[in-house]
Amino acid sequence: MKQLIRFIAAFFMALALVVIVSCASTPKQEGMGEYVDDSVLTTKVKAAILNDPSLSSAEINVESFKGKVQLSGFVKSRADIAKAIEVTRAVNGVWIVKNDMQLK
Repeated sequence: MKQLIRFIAAFFMALALVVIVSCASTPKQEGMGEYVDDSVLTTKVKAAILNDPSLSSAEINVESFKGKVQLSGFVKSRADIAKAIEVTRAVNGVWIVKNDMQLK
């Protein structure tokens, strides 16, 4: 009976270890918690850009990975690029802004 209990305990400990390791992040892949954080960050940046009346947010794409935000898409002027970067940097949680926006 004691062996069965030890076997079950060892099985569940091994299972827990596998689950914990599989949720960990690597340099090229984010863990589950980071994925959720980046989704929230992307949403915050999109909302900030949408709330700025001078920007055409429909043509600005936002992607996040571990606090790094990439802006891409098309804008009308260099001033719009600068404004989008400024708005993005003001969002809490943004570490780096990468600009891939292009002029129309």
